[in-house]
Amino acid sequence: MAKITVVGLGPGDAEDMTPRAVAAIRQAAVVAGYHTYIRLIPEFVAGKRVLGTGMMQEIERCQLAVAAAAAGEDTVVVSSGDAGIYGMAGLVLELLLARPQNERPVWGGVVAGISAVNAAASLLGAPLMHDFAVISLSDLLTPWATIEKRVELAAAGDFVLALYNPKSRRRVQQIERVRDLVLQHRAPTTPVGIVTNAGRAGEQKTVTTLDAFTQAEIGMTSLVIIGNSQTYVREGFMLTPRGYAQKAAMQTSQQA
Repeated sequence: MAKITVVGLGPGDAEDMTPRAVAAIRQAAVVAGYHTYIRLIPEFVAGKRVLGTGMMQEIERCQLAVAAAAAGEDTVVVSSGDAGIYGMAGLVLELLLARPQNERPVWGGVVAGISAVNAAASLLGAPLMHDFAVISLSDLLTPWATIEKRVELAAAGDFVLALYNPKSRRRVQQIERVRDLVLQHRAPTTPVGIVTNAGRAGEQKTVTTLDAFTQAEIGMTSLVIIGNSQTYVREGFMLTPRGYAQKAAMQTSQQA
């Protein structure tokens, strides 16, 4: 019986792919994915049957992939970053489980990849050293009122915020609303990092402040990290302390 596996490609550079991801793609007969992601791995898809589709065709793409595996071809569905974080893992698994058990291909599992939030944080320094919330600002599948509530509650809880899909040609005001919501709970000088095309050609990063970050260039390939009340910038690096300094000071005082 053929199997279907969902693979995270990482941020885009082949050096950031895991050996397990590379092996899964090489062993497959069929590779399914968004055209843009397929173009990131030309050396791995040569000679394979490719099921590539465009933006907004996720359901069709995953249906084709599940059908190919059910017909006897080992298939991988690729996503950028980690396939289990805003990727195709959930949709593929839903489609697989909707089939009668005797018509399902073998579930090859999800091969984890480096997500955009990991890649962006590593370029900014160490902004995710304490609790953080990851929120997508895309309202294609989630009502904006729900997204807004999540942002507000995470801001009130002093989470570091990592924002996926922060701005597009159609969505230009939502990021301004996010800034205003967070400003109700944090100082205007709170550090904000913006990374665009992390791990890909044209990689850029900016470190700015909460009151000014929406003036920077932000797009759909950007990831925005808003620091918490303890985050600071030193020599261009964003740092969110975990609390080790306070722990060391407390131990020293107890020993005195």
